Amino acid sequence: MKSLREQAMTTSECRGNVFDIKRFATHDGKGIRTTLFLKGCPLRCVWCQNPEGLKKEPQVLYMENKCLHCGSCVQCAKHGGVTIKQQHVCLQREAQEDWERIVDACPTRAMQFDSRSYTVEEVMEELLKDEVFFQREGGITISGGEPFLQHEFLIEILKECKKKQLHTAIESSFYTNWEIIQQALPYLDQIYVDLKVFDSALHKSYTGVDNKQIKENIAFLLQSEKKDVVTIRTPLIPKLTARPDNIAAISTFISNCYSKVRYELLNYNPLAKAKYSYLDMEYCFDENPKLYTNERMEQFYAIAQTHGIQQFIKE
Repeated sequence: MKSLREQAMTTSECRGNVFDIKRFATHDGKGIRTTLFLKGCPLRCVWCQNPEGLKKEPQVLYMENKCLHCGSCVQCAKHGGVTIKQQHVCLQREAQEDWERIVDACPTRAMQFDSRSYTVEEVMEELLKDEVFFQREGGITISGGEPFLQHEFLIEILKECKKKQLHTAIESSFYTNWEIIQQALPYLDQIYVDLKVFDSALHKSYTGVDNKQIKENIAFLLQSEKKDVVTIRTPLIPKLTARPDNIAAISTFISNCYSKVRYELLNYNPLAKAKYSYLDMEYCFDENPKLYTNERMEQFYAIAQTHGIQQFIKE
């Protein structure tokens, strides 16, 4: 068993990578919230809304619309990490460069890191800046990436939040060991779990991982004492997840786990595509689809209701 001194050192020295802190959020739990985005995800969803959160390590973003093409970054790159080809700045992010020096050399911040490292204390200092907004049902939501990929950091933050009597929520795929989830559950007031694709083969094709562990964890969760604070979510991605058979299968599964399960269908977000160019990544759609109309959303809800869903969360 660890001594109090060792426990204190563990808390103070525990660090994690954060790629965003979103203030005044209203869609990530009750009331006005501050959402903390932890970096790193074991899934590789082809439609990922936060591609900057996929890798656990910090990466350099390049925003061409801010670039003066002054060449400062090229001059700082000693091993081919930054070059100019046909008047375009090209990055080789795997090159062994002094990336901090390169980023600092950019006069317009066209290059910047997508995240930074925090201690638990530093994170709490940032979160508590918004404490006044948490007095009426607000609180802290931890998202990602996949928060459980940095589970030690996650759990320490949750513990500190509860010491301050802050309402806590998490957004997760629950693609992790149930033992790790159990460590976090006592400190969570609201839980959002993504179940994107029910068919195992399709899930692996679209996300890179099998969904057996995800479905098992959802079943455990919906039969636990936390079942009434759980919301299952499905992001509606045209031609991929937004299919009647997929929504029907998910609805049947989760309503069989718990008849009063809360279910949320998330409309497609066309804004994510712009982020991919910053990381030289390809998006899953050449032509970006549009949001689903209210009429189409109601059709999706009707399918879910037909297959056992009684409670919907609608924004």
